[in-house]
Amino acid sequence: MQDSRGSGKHTSTLQSDQTGLVATFVALADTLVDDFDLLEFLSLLTSRVVELSIATEAGILLADETGDLQVMAASKERTRLLELFQIQNDEGPCRECFITGQPVAVPDLELERDRWPLFAPRAVAVGFRSVQAVPLRLRGEVLGAMNLFIAEPGGIDPADLPLVQALADIATIGLLQRRTALNAQLHLGQVQHALHSRIVIEQAKGVIAQQAGISVDDAFERLRKHSRNHNRAIHDIALAIIHGELAATSLATEGTLH
Repeated sequence: MQDSRGSGKHTSTLQSDQTGLVATFVALADTLVDDFDLLEFLSLLTSRVVELSIATEAGILLADETGDLQVMAASKERTRLLELFQIQNDEGPCRECFITGQPVAVPDLELERDRWPLFAPRAVAVGFRSVQAVPLRLRGEVLGAMNLFIAEPGGIDPADLPLVQALADIATIGLLQRRTALNAQLHLGQVQHALHSRIVIEQAKGVIAQQAGISVDDAFERLRKHSRNHNRAIHDIALAIIHGELAATSLATEGTLH
């Protein structure tokens, strides 16, 4: 969908991209299987939000077993780093959304410097002017939050708000469904395992980027493509890269990531 946000004629995703919406919900539902991969599930969600032109970039934070927020997925590297900055400085829309369990809409980050004296200027400096945070929540339980960053002031289209919350809800349902299949303690362990996997993946991204001479974002896309094409967990491929069992050059573009 082409975003005409600056022209005053922006058409909501709900109105303009029915095919993309159906494909998104089908793709998310397809991940709720026996070999459920939490990181791939959340990465897919952030990617689809961007592909649908709802936001410029997106990130997801989840609470670990101690209740602390952790970055679990981001559509781009600058978003991941901004989310880390938010956590480290204990301020920002996603943190506020998680604590209150309510959506946080920020039409212009330039006007929020008193509210978030560290986060707001940093977000503007990296290229974002507005943000929408939505909770990953079912009834009274909040598992985390999703941040939607927009390059222009004004925030997301109000008509897209129900869609955004629906995407957050299906992510929450997926997480809770997986927890029910196991048990509460195992679920927390799964989140912790995913966090450890994220660390391994970040290391592998750096190795691939250096060896292949590409950006960190492109390195992650190659990891995801290789994972899908060879039916292997991203974590396993990342370990193979770090241990030198798989060369970064073998992850060169090998088809489209679906």
